[in-house]
Amino acid sequence: MKVIPVTPRGYCQGVVRAIRIARETAEQYHDQPIYMLGMIVHNRFVVEECRKLGIRCLEDKTKTRLELLDEIDSGIVIFTAHGVSDAVRRRAEEKGLTAIDATCPDVLKTHELIRKHAECGDVIYIGKKGHPEAEGALGLSDRVHLVSGPDDIDLLGELENILITNQTTLSILDTQKTLDACLQRFPGAVSAPEICNATEIRQRAVMNLTDTDVLIVVGDPNSNNTNQLKQIGINAGISRVYMIETCRDLREEMIKDAGTIAVTAGSSTPTILTSQVISFLNHYAETGDFTLPDLPEHVF
Repeated sequence: MKVIPVTPRGYCQGVVRAIRIARETAEQYHDQPIYMLGMIVHNRFVVEECRKLGIRCLEDKTKTRLELLDEIDSGIVIFTAHGVSDAVRRRAEEKGLTAIDATCPDVLKTHELIRKHAECGDVIYIGKKGHPEAEGALGLSDRVHLVSGPDDIDLLGELENILITNQTTLSILDTQKTLDACLQRFPGAVSAPEICNATEIRQRAVMNLTDTDVLIVVGDPNSNNTNQLKQIGINAGISRVYMIETCRDLREEMIKDAGTIAVTAGSSTPTILTSQVISFLNHYAETGDFTLPDLPEHVF
């Protein structure tokens, strides 16, 4: 059995930055209530680590970021890596909250692109409905129109001076398919693909795998980029593809008799959790011992 750690994998710079901001905020404002407006990144172990630092995560899939903000009366609010709308920023200021912005720089770049174009035209935003990054982008202007796939394009009305852009963590293949469909209906539109480099190179690394029997994707099921890695592995023809949160989710039947096992991880997955999976698989390959280890006490 051969174990291949896919490179690159795991944390991107935006996630590293968000975690650093959360830790620094906890140290600086330890005497005040600190809230996270949603999951700082889509990984429950990272969120739990933040809770240990005294940061309370406000997460409710039935509520918008603006509605979640109503639950905070005073103190510090951290905007997550996914970004927020301008309305959320204004409301936080009106409430007298100290806002700490952990938005990924790639998301901020997309926001600026949307703001500028919405002053003179319409924006088609390819994104996942209900995702916090899409919510933030849609809240920038009423001229931003969400498209989650080719079927949504026929629902759009007449638009003018169109810019097409997208959520940064989507599948490069699915996004291109939807983009092509948008351009077919609006041939005069200008496209500005905004899938971040970290997402793209992680996806291409999985696409380039050859002679792989099993692909293990480590990450949170709520993480869009992690789910995309799993789907790309399936699309690449890998016969057995599994998404797990930690080493403890492995089962011997997943990997038994596999000649080659590749391991990758979503960009919000703690490195220590992925490293533990790789170490365990190497140990199993050498010894045949399937005794799963305990999880680490801390993930950062």
